[in-house]
Amino acid sequence: MAHPKTGGFLPVPNVQALAQTWNSSGELVPDRYVRTEEAVAEEVVAGCALPVVDLGRLLDPRSSAEELANLGSACQHWGYFQLVNHGVPEEVIRDVRRDIAEFFKLLLEAKKACAQLPDDIQGYGQGFVFSEAQKLDWADMIYLKLRPMESRSMRFWPAQPPSFRNSVDWFSTEVAKVTSSLLRLMAVDMGVEPERLLEKFGGQPQTMKVTYYPQCRQAGDVLSLSPHTDACAVTLLLHVNDVQGLQIRRDDGKWHAVEPLEGAFIVNVGDTLEMLSNGKYKSVEHRVTVHPDKERISAAMFHQLFPNATVGPLPELVKGSSGARYRSVDYTDFMKHFFSAKHDNGASHLDHYRI
Repeated sequence: MAHPKTGGFLPVPNVQALAQTWNSSGELVPDRYVRTEEAVAEEVVAGCALPVVDLGRLLDPRSSAEELANLGSACQHWGYFQLVNHGVPEEVIRDVRRDIAEFFKLLLEAKKACAQLPDDIQGYGQGFVFSEAQKLDWADMIYLKLRPMESRSMRFWPAQPPSFRNSVDWFSTEVAKVTSSLLRLMAVDMGVEPERLLEKFGGQPQTMKVTYYPQCRQAGDVLSLSPHTDACAVTLLLHVNDVQGLQIRRDDGKWHAVEPLEGAFIVNVGDTLEMLSNGKYKSVEHRVTVHPDKERISAAMFHQLFPNATVGPLPELVKGSSGARYRSVDYTDFMKHFFSAKHDNGASHLDHYRI
């Protein structure tokens, strides 16, 4: 098994199709999407400038020490950074952006050719809907398992546009290289041997969640993506178009709207990396808001542990410190709890493992 099994989500209406008819009507947004109190009540700070990390400088012996300190500071104090000079060829990014955008332009019936099945999150649709009473995100997605290769189920990979599969495969390979480099460097910053961290990622498990956020004329009443942290170790986010909406919650309790740099990946620490680092690195809550008259598309590349791995503080980071700050758990059980916690009225996933 290449990835822990997920699924059991309820089907819900297609939001892109709903938006196309509803935005031109005079009706109010359906009640299941309305979250006026949650979306509006909390203060939002505009123009959040994330730390910028240069992968080229990290890999250059002449500048690596200085840039490594920058990487460590970003992971410890922000849990987020923008990665520049990452080495992914411009044509790879151009092609995957083009094909993702073209996929969402297809007719609904064409997109449904790779629809999710009831017991699996892979494919086109929505995820994490557990009850008929649950509030819904104003978004559709396509979720694909990319690595290791044997985890791929090609029935969920769009055949249209014809170049989609090749573009995603190429993009996956390049992003996996970047992530491997980042994990090695993060290990050095943590003070552990890189192989001790990398052995947790056997087969380089990688999934991709491409999300389409339609415009909504009642943008202040809905959310595109509910507040959450990522269960994985590291996420690399590519903006497919230039419409923003990502917000992160800082230590001041306020939401900060992220301003991405052109050509950069937005990288964030996930729950498993926070636990492996014994709390040195931060997994930060984030959400996505809606634009009133523009669609937004993004592609999140999640990098996970292999299924039989143990999630918990690396022993080297417990010795000589105040002890382990998290309980250790089998990764498969960790993921099962993650999905149940998402169903439990926003209960904190990591709090369950804190000592």
